[in-house]
Amino acid sequence: MQEHHYFVCGYTVSEASRLRAAAEEIEVYESIDLMLDRLEKQKIIWLTLPAGEVTENIVQELMNQLSSDDIIIEAGNSYYKDSVRRAKAAKEKGIHYIDCGTSGGQSGARTGPCLLVGGDQVVCQELEPFFKSIAYENGNLYCGNSGSGHYVKTVHNAIEYGMMEAIGEGFHLLEASDYPFDLAAIANVFNNGSVIRSWLIQLAHDALVEDSNLEQIRGIVGSTPDAKWAVQEAMDKGISVPIIANSLFIRNDSQMEDIFSIKVVAALRNGFGGHGVVKK
Repeated sequence: MQEHHYFVCGYTVSEASRLRAAAEEIEVYESIDLMLDRLEKQKIIWLTLPAGEVTENIVQELMNQLSSDDIIIEAGNSYYKDSVRRAKAAKEKGIHYIDCGTSGGQSGARTGPCLLVGGDQVVCQELEPFFKSIAYENGNLYCGNSGSGHYVKTVHNAIEYGMMEAIGEGFHLLEASDYPFDLAAIANVFNNGSVIRSWLIQLAHDALVEDSNLEQIRGIVGSTPDAKWAVQEAMDKGISVPIIANSLFIRNDSQMEDIFSIKVVAALRNGFGGHGVVKK
C-alpha cells in the first residue's frame, strides 16, 4: 500500500513487527487508540487477523471507536456468516464493513494479491481504485453483498485443499515407484507446458530441490476452518464435495500418520503461506 503512495500506519502487539515496519518507514503503534489518532477522517482500517475470537474482539473494539462513514476492510479468512453479522452491526453505527477474501500468500503481499470483495456496492465502487491498485493485474473482483467475498474465499481455500492433496498423492506414487525418479526434475517438467503447470507445482519443485525426498519434515499438516465451512455449506445445500471433504479428513489423519503425500502438502503450505512444518 505504501509503495502505491497511500499513507499507512498500523497497530500490532508484536514489538518485532513494529521494528520491522519502522525499518520500512511505516508507522506502527502499540495500541489501537494511538493508531486511530494518527488517521484523519475518513478512516479506512485494513484488518488482517486469524479468523475467530481475535478478529471478533478487534472488530468490536474498532466499532466502538470509529465514526460514521469510517470503513473496516476485513481481509482475513472469516466465516462468511460472521461477516454478514458484523456488517449489519456496523451499519447500525453508520460504519461500513467490507469483507475482502485475500489470496496470494506471502509473495502476494509484496507483488499483488487476489482480492475478493463483498459489501455495500456503492462503498465498494468508491474503494475500487484502491483495490485495483494494490491487487495483482485483473486480480480483484466485487463479488456481491456482505459476506460474498469471504464466501468465495472459503470456496477458493477448499479447492486449494483438493489441489494440494492431489499433488501430494501424485508425488507419493512417484516416490513409491520402482523407478529411481528425480522428483524435483519431474515437478520442473510438469511446469513447462503440461496441463497441470501451476504455482503449486512450482512450490513442489522448490521444496524437492531443497530436500529431494522431504526427509527433513514430517507428514503432519494442520487444517484451518475453511474446508470445514465449505463441507458444511455443501451439506446444507445437498451438494456432493467428496474431494474437498476427503482432503480435510486426510489432514486430520496426518496427525497420526507420517506419509509422503502429506509431506508434500506440508511443503506446499509452507511455500505459499509460510505455514510451519514439523521437522524431524
